[in-house]
Amino acid sequence: MSRKRTRSRSALPAPAAATGRATKPGLRLLAGVVAAGTVCAGLSAVPASAAAPEPVVSRGVTIPAFYTPPTQLPSKNGALIRTGPLPLGLSIPGLDGRPMPGTATRLMYKSTDSAGLPVAVTGAYIEPSAVWKGTGPRPLVAVASGTMGQGDQCAPSFALQNPLTLNGDTVSVGYEALAIYRILSTGAAVVVTDYVGLGTTDRLHTYVNRLDQAHALLDAARAARTVPGASVTAASRTGLYGYSQGGGASAAAAELQPSYAPDVALAGTYAGAPPADLTSVMKGIDGSALAGALAWSISGFAQADPDLRAVVDANISSTGKAALTDASTMCVGDALFGYGFTKSSKWTTNGKSIGDIIAADPRAKAALDKQRIGRLKPTGPVRLATGVQDDIVPHSQARQLAVDWCNKGANVTYDAIMLPNLGDKILTNHLVPLITDQGDAISWLTDRLAGKAATSNCWSMPIQR
Repeated sequence: MSRKRTRSRSALPAPAAATGRATKPGLRLLAGVVAAGTVCAGLSAVPASAAAPEPVVSRGVTIPAFYTPPTQLPSKNGALIRTGPLPLGLSIPGLDGRPMPGTATRLMYKSTDSAGLPVAVTGAYIEPSAVWKGTGPRPLVAVASGTMGQGDQCAPSFALQNPLTLNGDTVSVGYEALAIYRILSTGAAVVVTDYVGLGTTDRLHTYVNRLDQAHALLDAARAARTVPGASVTAASRTGLYGYSQGGGASAAAAELQPSYAPDVALAGTYAGAPPADLTSVMKGIDGSALAGALAWSISGFAQADPDLRAVVDANISSTGKAALTDASTMCVGDALFGYGFTKSSKWTTNGKSIGDIIAADPRAKAALDKQRIGRLKPTGPVRLATGVQDDIVPHSQARQLAVDWCNKGANVTYDAIMLPNLGDKILTNHLVPLITDQGDAISWLTDRLAGKAATSNCWSMPIQR
């Protein structure tokens, strides 16, 4: 199986110089923390006349050169770096000759990572064929995808072009297309972020990193306004939409918008099953069908946070390091087959779970605590939905986020999705609410984009599960 890239990227990059230069490729995480000189060699500026680098291949999928960031990045967050056509894998000709549900453009834009350094992020903008029938100009919805994986071939923009990637080495399914196409059918435009490091070949995807995800989503909304041919402008109402990983991204973006992107006024935010408390979420996914996601979060945080990196390096066994390296090029399908129901205690030197190791180490605990969502008041109305039986992204911590926001005076519409227990640790309790709540979520968000007011139901929290 083709599990390694022809050109590797670093999960433990050396810090980028504060000159607008993106962190460059190095070696993979936890195959061992190698000499800094090897990593720094990749930081040198490459002359324009130098030969093009070899293409990156992730599990048999060649990543287009579009996804390799330039050495120098723009200074402005949300500034477009490059654009290109993006053929939608699921598209039909409309009666007027325009493709349905719209015309897509591949994007690369500038954002800022959790260390305050510039980073290139990719994504997609879709100009809908449907007419916007609400009030005001055509609105924009910035979509944060649910968990896709950590390999570059798993990027949401890839999934729009290739709804199913199945080559014997990797399995990726573009399941967010249903929500995206339903939003487009309302006449709203959609911009999708690939997140930091997913698709782009210069670094590892920083899975569920609060700041990285929020910044990438808000900057995607900024970038959409300047896409050639786009009908959205700064006057367009903007909404955020996300479930699971995407729910955490949209929730964090709603909190950080006033300080990070005051120019992106939010008409409404949908946050479904948000992983707001990663300590609780780690326990939920450990030993579950989605145990591979624990590897993605560990690798991503070890890349971004020196304290967690030190704890991980000291406590992960050689078996665990090999598993994290292997998982770092996987999509969800690969992780389900490769590491489903694995307990993290098999990856540690002392047989303790990774959650227990982090809880016992003040440095790691503090680093993870910084990822907590709910300490800031979100701007604009928010709809937060969580399945009461969800044991992967535990219902209790999502409900607590609603309580935290309500206590801060936020406009929260909380919806506890009542379903029977559909099977412990097998993802069904987490995935079924994604589908059953989707119509209500999009209807709620469409009303906000049309300028209709939302009424908070925080008063009902004491009687809601």
